[in-house]
Formats: sequence, C-alpha cells, structure tokens
Amino acid sequence: MSAIAEFLAMLAAERGAARNTLEAYRRDLEQAEELVGDLEGAQASDLEKLGRTWAQLAPSSLARKASALRQFYGFLAEEGRRSDDPSHALPRPVARRPLPKILSHAEVEALFARAELEAATDAPLPLRQLALLEMLYGSGLRATELVSLPLSAVPRDAPFLTVTGKGGAARMVPVSGRARTALSRWLAVRPEGAEGSKVGAKFLFPSRTGHISRVRLFQILKQLAVRAGLDPAKLSPHVLRHAFATHLLEGGADLRTLQMLLGHADIATTQIYTHVDAARLVRLVNERHPLARPRNSD
Repeated sequence: MSAIAEFLAMLAAERGAARNTLEAYRRDLEQAEELVGDLEGAQASDLEKLGRTWAQLAPSSLARKASALRQFYGFLAEEGRRSDDPSHALPRPVARRPLPKILSHAEVEALFARAELEAATDAPLPLRQLALLEMLYGSGLRATELVSLPLSAVPRDAPFLTVTGKGGAARMVPVSGRARTALSRWLAVRPEGAEGSKVGAKFLFPSRTGHISRVRLFQILKQLAVRAGLDPAKLSPHVLRHAFATHLLEGGADLRTLQMLLGHADIATTQIYTHVDAARLVRLVNERHPLARPRNSD
C-alpha cells in the first residue's frame, strides 16, 4: 500500500473522515506527486516549487492543498517513516470563510406563521412542511441528516433523537416540544411510501424511491418563503441551521454546547458564529466584569 493510501486509510479509520474529504485529499496529494515526484521522499525545496505552481489558486483551494500535505507529513513522522517534516516550506494563505447568511427573528416568525397557517388544514403536505421546518430551526440539522432520518429515530419519551452526521459520527440533538407536536401531527397522516410503495417505509419523510431528496427540501423552503412574503434567495436548509446556531448564541448558549449540537468536529468551525453576537459580548463585559462594578471610595 502506498503512503498516500495508508494516510487516507488512517483518516477514515481514526478520524472518521467523510468520503468527500478523503476524495479531495486523494486528488490533492496525487496532483502534488505528479508535480514533485514521490511525496514520501520529497524535500523542502520540492514543496517550495509546489507553492510557486499553486500561486494563482484561490486562497481557499491553496489552503486545502497545503493542509492535506501538512497532515500527510505529520502522519509520516508519527509512523516513523520520516525524521523531518518538509511542510514548513508550504505557503500559509489566510483563507477567509464567508459569514453565514442570517435570518432575523421577525423573518423566522413570518416563516413559521405561514407554515402553521397552512398546517391548520391537517393536510399531509403542509404537516410534513411544518415538521421539516421545526426540525431544521429547532434542532439545527443538516439537510442530508434531516431527509434521511429513519422512522425509528423519532423519540418516544426522551426529548432527544440520535443523528448520524458527517463521517458517520453520531450525536444527540434536542427535539423541542413544538417539534414533537409537529412530528406527531405528521406521523398521524404520514404514508408508508409514495403511491403505496414500501421502499420509503423506514424513513420519517418517505418518497417513492426512499426518502425525500435534499433538492425537494430546498424547493419546499423556497416556495414557503415566497408565500410568507420573504425573499426565497435568503432561505435554504443551511440558512435555518445558521439561524438555529445564531439565535441560541444570542440566548446565552456557549460555543462548546453549540459545537456539540451542530456536530462540528473542530470548534474553530463553530467560532464563525461569534461575529453575530458582538453586542451581547460587549454588554456581558460591561455588566459582569469585576472592573465594571463601581468601586467603593473610602
């Protein structure tokens, strides 16, 4: 087995890396090897050439490629296959992550008001729509996690459900009282599968071929936004996940809790949300810091 293959096997087994991540790293490492030859024996001067070749890449692409190589050489050092680490010669671009789109509280309320009005008919599709909305905003699920939820994941007594996220990592997420009510209403009218098909019987949100698709979930939300008088370009499953995180942070949740709820492997990913709560943090310092308290004068 080649060093690259062993490195990727380690990422899959020990870190639970997702398939897309493994494929991206494989491409990056194999392309680097085409440019400098055997990566396992490459020297710092070889990696400097890589940096010059990649100079025109976008900062995010350059950062990903450099990260793949640094992890690869870290793996070789841990395995005793190299006594040095030439990755210091790689460029260190500063890749700025785009800030997440955010829905205001008023926009979320308008969205739910419309969904609840439509669900008042007790028709299956509006009830499904409301259940999907409650789970996206109330539990912060990713689109894929939500549409692929098995029927067995629906909580009976405990207000939690187990979700399998990226890389096969399982986590517990809370299900609010509102969401449980919406799920109960949906389950009362939920078909086993579209047009009598049994294929989707094991899924919470079944379709003729299994479960509803991510594309269909996007369509449901865009159409609901239009009927609620909102700009459909502002709404997606991921935007509702961002709203879940942002509004929890505003309410006093700490980053570690948020990291657990969102299923982020690295808290650095969660820290992107701190920008939205600067006002609360300033107020917290002004109100709670010891130096903010009036000093007694003798």
